[in-house]
Amino acid sequence: MVTKDEFVERFGGVFEHSPWVAERAYGVGIAEPVTAASVHAAMTAAFRAASEAERLAVLRAHPDLAGKLAIAGELTEDSRKEQAGAGLDRLSAEEHARFTALNNAYVEKFGFPFIIAVKGLNKDDILSAFETRINNDRGREFATASAQVERIALLRLTSMLP
Repeated sequence: MVTKDEFVERFGGVFEHSPWVAERAYGVGIAEPVTAASVHAAMTAAFRAASEAERLAVLRAHPDLAGKLAIAGELTEDSRKEQAGAGLDRLSAEEHARFTALNNAYVEKFGFPFIIAVKGLNKDDILSAFETRINNDRGREFATASAQVERIALLRLTSMLP
């Protein structure tokens, strides 16, 4: 088994800018050989066991879709690839304005950015989900965003491990 430091070094970025999830997951039910499923199960359990404030911090660590960090080239490598794969790096001025307006309204309403696992989706799919989910109440949206964070983590782990 790898050391805790090695584990956190390798998996600390799976939950966006939240290495504490990997720290808490280390050694909890992860058997050899290490697989995406076993690491995901341990990390998801750690995330779900965290306080609401800690989970909120994970949500807030995610960038806006097609937002200012993307424009400035300051996304994490994983986020950059994920957004580019959905075509969010090739928006028209009108589409970008729509994303910006939705991002701003969403953050104002919920206090965290809109989060969706974009793999396999295109900009129209994402806009449709955005326009539907902005009508949720905060509790439902917190749960939905948390589930999306967990899905993003699984997709990232699957690209790293068998």
